[in-house]
Amino acid sequence: MSTSLRPALTLLALLTLVTGVAYPLAVTGVAQLAFADQANGSLIRDAQGRVRGSQLIAQPFTGAQWFQPRPSAAAFATVASGASNLAPSNPALAERIRDQAQQLAVTGQGPVPLALLTTSASGLDPHLPPTAAHWQAARVAAARQLPVQQVQALIETHTERPLFGPPVVNVLALNQSLNAANP
Repeated sequence: MSTSLRPALTLLALLTLVTGVAYPLAVTGVAQLAFADQANGSLIRDAQGRVRGSQLIAQPFTGAQWFQPRPSAAAFATVASGASNLAPSNPALAERIRDQAQQLAVTGQGPVPLALLTTSASGLDPHLPPTAAHWQAARVAAARQLPVQQVQALIETHTERPLFGPPVVNVLALNQSLNAANP
């Protein structure tokens, strides 16, 4: 028994060191050297260097002067991120979307874009389609007393066109540049 126990414990200790210490340290080191921004959370900082959020996680904004992200079923909490799991046939979902559409509706502006009414699967999607951002431009421009064309230009500047998938606008980055242009 002791002849098989000693090699087993030695192997356990060796594999614990390799997989529990050496490998995580190596991966962390490579990530910090090659992808420091991503490894540290893709943080967005203001002009004073204060962290304002992450490019990867949506956050709520209050007030007409800000672009609004998609709604979040988890109230933008990363711990409880997830969808509402309400089926399309669920009356509670239809009621929530109807209420949200009535709150956001602007006379003469057309229907509220679906991206501003439905949550993402994680509830933390920081991106909007450009059409949803452009739909909000008139409200934001009026609240900030800016020409709509200037706000539209900011949206175009912050529209990301990935290699795969549709173009998107990061709401936090857009709001930060909007604040820098007109505090």
